[in-house]
Amino acid sequence: MTNAQLWALRIAGILWVLWGLVHLFAGLMTMSQETAAAVAAIADGTEALGGLPYHPAAGGVIKQHGWNLAWIGATTTVGGVFVWRANRTAIWVSALVGGMADLGYFLFLDLPGFVNFVPGTVMTLVSSAAIALSAWVWLSSRRTP
Repeated sequence: MTNAQLWALRIAGILWVLWGLVHLFAGLMTMSQETAAAVAAIADGTEALGGLPYHPAAGGVIKQHGWNLAWIGATTTVGGVFVWRANRTAIWVSALVGGMADLGYFLFLDLPGFVNFVPGTVMTLVSSAAIALSAWVWLSSRRTP
């Protein structure tokens, strides 16, 4: 592996750790808040969600979403450490777990305009950069004997 490839993986690893810690924190905050506050925090680009009453089942759905954010964040944080160490399996696991989570976010929250650029869209850009760097290393190192 070349020096440029190693640095690309180190940068990708840092990006995944950052992304993972933000999502771990967001998941823990989502699980600890009342449903209305959690929904308002997630869809921070909307104004009228904070005071709505929610059925208890909606609270369960939001808490399950928080749980998913937390384990996805933890997984990508650990994966980021292994990406830093140039582990090829970690490249795939981090891209799959973090990338698919962010794809759903992008499609269902970002595109419809329910969220602000910071922090949500920025985190999508962070994961996209980590995936692009890792993919470049993975693809370019496959050609090297």
